[in-house]
Amino acid sequence: MSASDRLNLRRIEQYWYSKNIGSALLLPASWLFRLAGAVHRGCYRLALIKPQVVSVPVIVVGNISVGGTGKTPLVAWMVEYLRRRGYRPGIISRGYGGRARHWPQQVRQDSDPTMVGDEAVLLARRCVCPIAVGPDRVAAARALLEYTDCNIIVADDGLQHYRLHRDIEIAVVDGVRRFGNQRCLPAGPLREPVARLQDVDAVVVNGLAGRGEFSMKLLGSTICNLATPQQTYEAGAFPVRVVHAVAGIGNPKRFFEHLRKLGLEVIEHPFPDHHPFNAGDITFEDELPVIMTEKDAVKCQRFATPRHWVLPVTAEMQDTFEHRLNLLMKRIQHG
Repeated sequence: MSASDRLNLRRIEQYWYSKNIGSALLLPASWLFRLAGAVHRGCYRLALIKPQVVSVPVIVVGNISVGGTGKTPLVAWMVEYLRRRGYRPGIISRGYGGRARHWPQQVRQDSDPTMVGDEAVLLARRCVCPIAVGPDRVAAARALLEYTDCNIIVADDGLQHYRLHRDIEIAVVDGVRRFGNQRCLPAGPLREPVARLQDVDAVVVNGLAGRGEFSMKLLGSTICNLATPQQTYEAGAFPVRVVHAVAGIGNPKRFFEHLRKLGLEVIEHPFPDHHPFNAGDITFEDELPVIMTEKDAVKCQRFATPRHWVLPVTAEMQDTFEHRLNLLMKRIQHG
């Protein structure tokens, strides 16, 4: 990652997560963005434009801010929750970063992340369920139903994709960064105003939850070798204490702090979210091991060496959240 890229990341943090002159200068553009969003949503709320309904229930897991909040681990948790209740879940997603010429695309465990997106391949490997991706969520949902037997759909992201009717909305919030300066793009990190959360069915906070919110913890302490996946260590027994940490996710600091809490000394290498990694990005002059996120690992595995490791994480949810979901699912079952 170049010095200019690192500088751009720091500038975004400065502009979006504090109130400053640079952010204030962008306020007129922010108001226009907010107005356009309100008009768009209002057209659907007033039935001026009718959402497209598919033949199975749809659960949207999304957020109102730009950047990583922990949606993907929650989507994986949701798939397992639905399986326990006897459903056959499938996943749809935008396939962000994918360069396929035709959409929607079906995603398998061996799909190329450069074609369908890194998060989609990660979910295919983690969840082992039908997945379809494409910019048009309606088309992706219909393709999923045409070629699979799933009877409920979890939409990874898409909270603002109002064209697809949804039965349940779950918003995920970063518990540390929250809503930054609470301004909409481009003056702040928000896609929609904070008031939008009053309309969703549940607000899940990745970290410490507030009143009316549900807390989610991301757990993971087993470090797996990318070149030989059967080689694993618990973090406390990892043979080297100083490591390079690579993270091309929305909030790299969260991953670095996770490693430090496991007792490792971290040399940080943050990259932009969905960064298209090459071998040079994860090669350093010393012989220290390199640990990366699971999302980055799906793009780096083809050129990984025995020096490269991955730390998978899973979501742990409160019993109160599962109780809330049970009530929402009963609402669906009874129409």
